[in-house]
Amino acid sequence: MKHNVLGVINLIHETDELERLTQSRCLATVPFAARYRLIDFVLSSLVNSGMDKIAVFAHTKYRSLMDHLGSGKHWDLQHRQGGLFILPPATDDIQEISRGDLYHFYQHRDYFQRSSLDYVVITRSHMVCNVDFDDVIRSHQEQGADITVVCKREPNHTFGKARKVKMDADGRITAIQDHYGRMISDIISMEMYVMRKELLMELVETSLAQGQDHLVRHAIFSRLGKLNVRAYMYDGYLGVVNTISSYYEHSMKLLQPAVWKELFYRPGPIYTKVKDEPPARYSASSKVTNSLIANGCRIEGTVINSVLFRGVHVEKGAIVKDSIIMQNGQISENSFVYNSILDKDVVVESDRDIRGAGGTPFLAGKKKII
Repeated sequence: MKHNVLGVINLIHETDELERLTQSRCLATVPFAARYRLIDFVLSSLVNSGMDKIAVFAHTKYRSLMDHLGSGKHWDLQHRQGGLFILPPATDDIQEISRGDLYHFYQHRDYFQRSSLDYVVITRSHMVCNVDFDDVIRSHQEQGADITVVCKREPNHTFGKARKVKMDADGRITAIQDHYGRMISDIISMEMYVMRKELLMELVETSLAQGQDHLVRHAIFSRLGKLNVRAYMYDGYLGVVNTISSYYEHSMKLLQPAVWKELFYRPGPIYTKVKDEPPARYSASSKVTNSLIANGCRIEGTVINSVLFRGVHVEKGAIVKDSIIMQNGQISENSFVYNSILDKDVVVESDRDIRGAGGTPFLAGKKKII
């Protein structure tokens, strides 16, 4: 059964409040966890669940996406029968690009129609999790559902923007709200939907004929009374990463060994684009406590409770604490960086004091000298 499913990663109009981090890249390729990108988690989950044909519906700022995914070889997709397909908008017209995901699905309807697979799994890139879709599809069939929505019970959800849902005692979804609604519910949608391919094509054509072009807001929400829409309750680790606060909080949670093991190895490993780098180098003056340090880093100063990506240089006398320093960052001598997020190639000059204020991380975009 697992080979009878078409995987779709839908990047069209993802909720994005990552400010400078997505100024020149799409949400899917935001660096995360010292060496990964956000899209790696859902893509690896699809691959580990045996899906041989996966489409990524790109939308805007997708150059880094194409560079990161390439032919899909790092996810072993280049040798599979279906492989990886990156489908950008079919037009450059700004008004057409701004339309909803159903319109873009329709523009690439030949991709769906040519496939002999019966089911489709539609996902987003900003859900940091490790999902066994075999179980989801099995539940979908056993329940006789028209659509299954992967959900998570999160009583203390306070960070990323996510839709809330309500369901009855039998697990049938009775209400879905948009990201900014006020529904009282501790169940959130993980933006993962399972349905038959024929039903998806029917929803696309019917909704567009009615002037509606959003999958969830129009095609699913308006048909909750007609379709059997059910929830599959996921019980693993979930990070909804689409705001600065959620990016920071879930990055810091990776410093907990239990979280790291659950997210990266259960039920399968998380893959990413491989870059060969020398091991991290620690000088005699370095001090590192409870941190993720990627290959290629040079540590001469102090790093505490932080995430350092490839090629970061912390010079002698510098202190990095409770911070995220992305690729090739340089923290010069005697500088102090606290509660901060520094994008790629940021240079902090000597004797600087950089810190977030009022619990909000300080954020620096790419290639800044501060």
